[in-house]
Amino acid sequence: MTLPASIARCRRHALSLVVAVLAALLAPAGHADDLIQTIARIKPAVVGVGTFMKTRSPAFHLAGSGFAVGDGLHVITTAHTYAKPLETEKLEVPAIVISAAGKPQLREARIAAIDKEHDLMLLRISGEPLPVMKLGDSNSVREGRMLAFTGFPIGMVLGMHAATHRAMVAALVPVVLPAVTSTQLTDKLISRQRKAAYPVIQLDGTAYPGNSGSPLYDPQDGTVLGIINKVFVQAGRESAVGLPSGITYAIPSLHIRELLTQEKIAEN
Repeated sequence: MTLPASIARCRRHALSLVVAVLAALLAPAGHADDLIQTIARIKPAVVGVGTFMKTRSPAFHLAGSGFAVGDGLHVITTAHTYAKPLETEKLEVPAIVISAAGKPQLREARIAAIDKEHDLMLLRISGEPLPVMKLGDSNSVREGRMLAFTGFPIGMVLGMHAATHRAMVAALVPVVLPAVTSTQLTDKLISRQRKAAYPVIQLDGTAYPGNSGSPLYDPQDGTVLGIINKVFVQAGRESAVGLPSGITYAIPSLHIRELLTQEKIAEN
């Protein structure tokens, strides 16, 4: 091999290294740009979920978050968002709030279906169809994957402004918690836990009570891989705000798809 050929090969090798280093340096910025574009695209589909009572001040009470799916007239949220019975005698009804031209717009809603086992609720909303979020394959989720979720943390304290948080998939764990002591492990309890257990997504990310119902999605394309349903609290409910644990759980999107299929709602 002649010297010029060796030099040429070395130059090509050096150029390849430079390109690889530049690609590595630019990758984070590229991912950040993806998230910026994704947030702008999916935000119109994210709604505040709560109740409306004309005689109450404020009339709308924000209880959690949700997002539009299917035909744009259906919203997915968590079932525990409406854990407290509605005061129907005072004409309290389910409702959502959307951002229309930068201003909050109230819409009436009704409960179309509930899946208590997976803490899911499907709402049918009034008005024009909303932009929707597409469901992804939650079976593809692996530990270490970076995801994002958008919703309304701490309810109406921060106003009707949807906020986005990033989170890493920390683990895939059973939804039921183990008994505190061995004396609590009765045959009946073990049998009940085995029947109820299914994998959920544990996140290394901080969510707050108002985030329940927030879509958990791929930062690059916005496909929904889960729905935020609870946070690990160290003491009382107040500690979830003042002393957040940074441990959040999400229900995999496959259960959302099952609910839509059961209700015969086609995905858009």
